[in-house]
Amino acid sequence: MAKNPWAAPRPSLRFIHVWRRNLLVWRKLAIPSMLGNLADPLLYMFGLGYGLGRMLEDVGGMSYIAFLAAGVVCSSTMMSASFEAMYSAFSRMHMQKTWDAILNAPLTLDDVLFGELAWAASKSFLSGSAVLIVAAVLGLIPSPWALAVIPLIFLTGLAFAGLGLIMTALSPSYDFFMYYFTLCVTPMMLLCGVFFPLAELPQPAQWLAQLLPLTHAVALARPLVNGELPPSWLIHIAVLAAYAGMSAYIALALTRRRLLQ
Repeated sequence: MAKNPWAAPRPSLRFIHVWRRNLLVWRKLAIPSMLGNLADPLLYMFGLGYGLGRMLEDVGGMSYIAFLAAGVVCSSTMMSASFEAMYSAFSRMHMQKTWDAILNAPLTLDDVLFGELAWAASKSFLSGSAVLIVAAVLGLIPSPWALAVIPLIFLTGLAFAGLGLIMTALSPSYDFFMYYFTLCVTPMMLLCGVFFPLAELPQPAQWLAQLLPLTHAVALARPLVNGELPPSWLIHIAVLAAYAGMSAYIALALTRRRLLQ
């Protein structure tokens, strides 16, 4: 391992074994885990979508529940990736010492981090896809363009998994994560167009929202669900990819500094 924690990442394909290990553990509690991940987004969809939606006219050319469903797909992905990359990964790193055990095998810390990153993104992919399937069953997805949301879910999961692993590398305890949820996740839920159009916010808030990854995920998902390709789709993908790449690199460097020096 390089002495400089900020050295370039050097993962190998052995990270797949870390991913597979987490999958095998998760399979034992897969059903309650999926039900838990679906509960909140479905409550938002049905409670706000049908309840508040009856009082609103079409929003952005679609019913309010369809408008909301696209945003909830992205917010559900964000929440699932964040929880897995923070609470579960922190347990494996700090409480259960699983990472220490893995590092006795011929794997590096880079392999462990990339395995955790891939697993958090995979788990969030299941959550976001499940919400998308429910929306399709309810007839809220009129276009096959919605299939393009599937890779978007995984990219969004990677972005938030990387951010979550940064928090894990910095956190002294589980309580620390509440700062991230209060100061970052909750504002993103409210500012990034999940529940109402971004254009309804004051201009300074719109500028701030453009810096946040959830904004770009929602800005891609909602038109695709409605059968349209947003004109700035390359910019949205580039922002999400930049968040995924940079957050993964920073998380790796901070974890190297915490565990290996």
